Parts: sequence; structure tokens; C-alpha cells
Amino acid sequence: MIRDTSGQDQVLQKPASGFRPQRWLLIAVAVVLLLSLLWLVRAWVSGSRSIDESRVRIAEVVRGDLVRDIRADGRVITANSPTLYAIAGGTVALKVVAGDAVKHGQELAVIDSPELRSRLVQEESTLASLEGEARRAQLDALLAQANAGKLVDQAQIEHTAAQRDLERMQRAYEGGAVSKNDLDRAQDLMKKADIGLATARKESGLQDQGAGIDSRNKRLLADRQRAVVAELQRQVEALTLRAPFDGQVGQVQIAQGTNVAINAPILSVVDLSVFEVEIKVPESFARDLAIGVPAQITSSSKQYAAQVAAVSPEVVNGEVTARLRFDEGQQPPGLRQNQRLSARIVLDTRPNVLKVERGPFVEQSGGRYAYVMDGSVAVRQPVQLGVSSLGEIEVVEGLKPGDRVVVSGSDQFDDEERVKIN
Repeated sequence: MIRDTSGQDQVLQKPASGFRPQRWLLIAVAVVLLLSLLWLVRAWVSGSRSIDESRVRIAEVVRGDLVRDIRADGRVITANSPTLYAIAGGTVALKVVAGDAVKHGQELAVIDSPELRSRLVQEESTLASLEGEARRAQLDALLAQANAGKLVDQAQIEHTAAQRDLERMQRAYEGGAVSKNDLDRAQDLMKKADIGLATARKESGLQDQGAGIDSRNKRLLADRQRAVVAELQRQVEALTLRAPFDGQVGQVQIAQGTNVAINAPILSVVDLSVFEVEIKVPESFARDLAIGVPAQITSSSKQYAAQVAAVSPEVVNGEVTARLRFDEGQQPPGLRQNQRLSARIVLDTRPNVLKVERGPFVEQSGGRYAYVMDGSVAVRQPVQLGVSSLGEIEVVEGLKPGDRVVVSGSDQFDDEERVKIN
């Protein structure tokens, strides 16, 4: 028989069960690695990129009224604030200072211009001379008319006398008292009287026309000179600057006693009864602005009706300047120039439309697509957008109520189809 090894075997006792930290540590590490692998796989399957949620802004699509309006802060300006200029060069004597309240027609400043006043005196003398010549020409015309009338009267008398002689000779010839030669001589004298009368009448008419032309020319010269004098009188009167309306003296451009040149600015007058509000409007809304569009201006928590009074034809730094004018009786009391007020212009109201918060995604995609949240993944989706206001934009197609849209931060997606939002 073959001898086995049972004699060499040794029975060992079963060790007591206990906690083995090394084993559990290995299991925990394996679980963490497995979860990390699953998360990476899911992220890879769900989207090609991963963006932190704090770097984007998400808004929900809702249904409601879309009010297209413009809200802006404006400054109060005076609708009427003219600057008064010097009509001629001279020394200025100011009658008021900046900030003084003035009434219509009140003296504000006086310009001493000896040159202009001297010209007025000279032109007035010339006018007096021309008026005298015009009156003399009128008297000459009357005298010429009288002389012409005298000649016509004399020719008429001679014509009447010749006609009587002819009639007497005709009767005498028929009675045989005179010869045929005497009758012919009387007929010749009658023809001569006819010619003389016609010539006198024609000369009288020509003399009347000539005298009238001379008189008219002299009168026109006098009228022209009278207009020159009237203009100089207006300029001399304008040397005294007067308030064009009730208001307040604005900025005074010169010092007391300054010698100014012609057309130099002197001072400005502010009409405190009519104010306007100047606002800056984004270029994208400029096409919708028109004169007469209603607006609302907020002052001291109260709203006042107004309307667009003017829109600038040029764009400066992406903005268009517009001016709002208060409706009659709606101007708030106590306004001051350059005071800041809030303005709102309502362009349009569209009831019961799909809308979403307006954000940079509109400009980035040109309104062709948007990123819609599907759980924690932003999916690129084609959309069609409509009109917009400052805060919201209309959704025409591609979205439904309740959809969550990435309105800001989508520029980080690099046009990926799916992006994970952590």
C-alpha cells in the first residue's frame, strides 16, 4: 500500500469574523470610479459640451399681451429758448443779469452804435430831398396838364370859329353873295382847324403821359428811400434788446460795457411755460417713431400725457434723439431745465401671443434658432420670432408655452446641437 500524506495535515481553527478596512476601501474606490465613468458616458451621450448653469440665463415661454414700448430717461429742455444777437457793433449796456425774471417787451440790454444812428440821419435827409422832388414832379405834371388843356381849348375855339365862317360862306355862296374862291378858302380854314384841334388833343395826351412818368419815377425813388429809412429805424430800435416773451434770463454771453461786433451773441431768454423732454432711442426703434405718437412722462410718481414732437434724422452712437411735448394742460408744475424724467412711448400692443424674455440670443442667431432645455440638456431648435419690445420678443413658431429657453450665454455653445447644463 502507498502511504498518503494524511499524517502531515494539520487542522486549523476558523478565524473570527471582523472588519477589514482594506477591503471596504477598495470597494468604495471601485464604486466611485464606476459612477464617474457612468457620468462621463451620460454626459458624452447627452451633449458634446458641458456648461455651468451660473453662466447662462434661462427664461420660460409664456402666453400673454406683448406691449411694444420704449422706456428711457430723458432730460427737460425748454421748447423756446432763443439767443439774442447784436444787430450792429457797439458798446453794450446790460439791464439784467442771469436768472432775472422778465416780462414781454422788457429792456434787457442796449447797444450804443453811433455809426448806425448816423446812417439813419443821413438816409432820412435823403428821403426828405426825394420826397420834395416827387412833390415838385407832381406839380410839374399838373402844370403840363394845364398848359396842354389850354392849347386844346384854344384849338377848339379856332375850330368852332372856322366852322361858323364855313357855314356863313356856304349860305352866302348859295345866295350868290360870294364867289367860289371865298367858299374854298373857308373850307381850307376849316380843315386847318380840324388838324390843329386833333394835334392839340394828341399833344395834351402825350404831355400827360410824360408828366405822369416823371412824377411816378420820383415817387418810386422816394418810396425806395422810405423803405431804406424804415429798415434803419428798425435796426436802431433793435439796438434795444427786449424780452420776446415772459420768462427768465438764461446765459449772459458778455460782460457789462463790452464792445461787441455785429451778430455777436448777447444773452438768451428761457420760456418757463413750455418744456419738452429729450430722450435717446435705440436705432432699432427709430423707424417706428413718428411725430404725434403718444407717450407718458413720469414726474414725482405721477404720469403725464405727452406726444412725440420731433425725431432727429441722424443716428449718433446707435441712438436717435427724440423730443416729447406735453399735451395741453398736462405739463407738471415746478419743472427745471435739465431735470431728469422717465419717459415711456407705447408703439403697439399685441394681445394673447407667445412671448419670451428678450436676450442676446436674438442677435446671436439672427432669430433663426434658440437653445431649448430638455431636462439638463440645451438642444438647438429652429424658431421664428416676431416683433419685440425692450424686454420681450414674440414667438411665431418653434416653441410652445412652458418651454425653457437659454436667452443669455448661448454664445459659449459654439453652435453645438446639444449642450449639457450642469
